[in-house]
Amino acid sequence: MIGRVAVASRSFSKHAVLRAELLARWPTARFNDAGASLSGDALVGFLAGCDRAVLALERVDEALLARLPELKLVSKFGVGLDSFDLPAMARRGLSLSWTPGTNARSVAELALMMALALLRRLPEAQADLRAGAWRQPKGGTLTGRTFGLLGFGAVARELAALLSPFSARLLAHDPVPDAAAAKRLGVSLVGLDELLGASDIVSVHVPLLPATRGLLDAARLGLMKPSAVLLNTARGGLVDEAALLDALDGGRLAGAGLDCFAEEPPSDRRLLGHPKVLATPHIGGSTEEAILAMGRAAIAGLEAGRPASDFLAR
Repeated sequence: MIGRVAVASRSFSKHAVLRAELLARWPTARFNDAGASLSGDALVGFLAGCDRAVLALERVDEALLARLPELKLVSKFGVGLDSFDLPAMARRGLSLSWTPGTNARSVAELALMMALALLRRLPEAQADLRAGAWRQPKGGTLTGRTFGLLGFGAVARELAALLSPFSARLLAHDPVPDAAAAKRLGVSLVGLDELLGASDIVSVHVPLLPATRGLLDAARLGLMKPSAVLLNTARGGLVDEAALLDALDGGRLAGAGLDCFAEEPPSDRRLLGHPKVLATPHIGGSTEEAILAMGRAAIAGLEAGRPASDFLAR
């Protein structure tokens, strides 16, 4: 293949199968073998001289692009586009390849696991045992609960399907609802306030955009039942973490499952150590199956990008 490819993603770079499949099509591809999280000067140096790049959580902005005039196409390894300055990419005529839903089942299974664990109060039980205490906190079952899906994209639809055996009442809120999918999955489409107030579990599945940053602030968290649990396997900036901590401490929320944080890794460790929180280090898409699916989509995308301007209407 004609072209020079750089793979900045660490997980892609260390995956033997994906490396082999990429090299079969792009023999001169460059990988992030140092395993460093690349940004600023380091990312510019790594991408220099390449016209195509496979990126995951690396930030792409105007300042970076100004120093990489040869870069013409970015293929996304993963599903979120919040790390990309799409207007800047569009102004410079870059192409973008992005395949949503490649890790949907993986993230949905993590959300389901978190819901079950929090309802059974497993973080508290485990902490007690490790501290030498034998206490048996009374939890609850998922069966028959009301489960709210904040966002109704690929992950939420996978989660709705996984919830079928639990006879749960399923609610969803999405600015652009898929009525056909909702009907097929037995999901009721409702307003945001209704979802927050009625749900025993609220699972967040929306992209991080200017309009959704801080979506779950103190006022909206205050609409939730004190017995409810919140799950966020999407993006950390969607939840006001200070307000969440205050709600947990004040008994206005029963628990939280967090796979993502506003700052990663978090410097404020109060949520990480909270007895009502199940925290994981952004591993929703970290399954072998999801990594292969995301990687293969990124490889295919090196030949099939669309103008970045096409994504501005999202």
